[in-house]
Amino acid sequence: MARFSGAPVTQISFDAEIIYWRGPSPFFYAPVPAAHAAALRDAAKRASYGWGVVPVEAAIGGVVFTTSLFPKDGSYLLPIKAAVRKAANITAGDVVAVEMAVKGRDAPSGVGG
Repeated sequence: MARFSGAPVTQISFDAEIIYWRGPSPFFYAPVPAAHAAALRDAAKRASYGWGVVPVEAAIGGVVFTTSLFPKDGSYLLPIKAAVRKAANITAGDVVAVEMAVKGRDAPSGVGG
């Protein structure tokens, strides 16, 4: 597991296929498997800012970054920033290993994205 700053509320690891969502603004995401949804909903009670997003630190291909999960269809989507995609050399359709730590509201992130 990657070393994350602060004390995480919970940590999970999973493999995901990167998806591209054209939407009004194009974004890339790693869908979190439904098997982790219940644990993330529980962690969100202690970490969410109140509008459904969940602050996390994540690592893909050795690149550690901060972001917030978005709820989607009973689970969550992990947004993949352009800088992360470039540094990890990933794009839509790639399967990646994700390590993720849900951060508490008061936990410092200490990691730039």
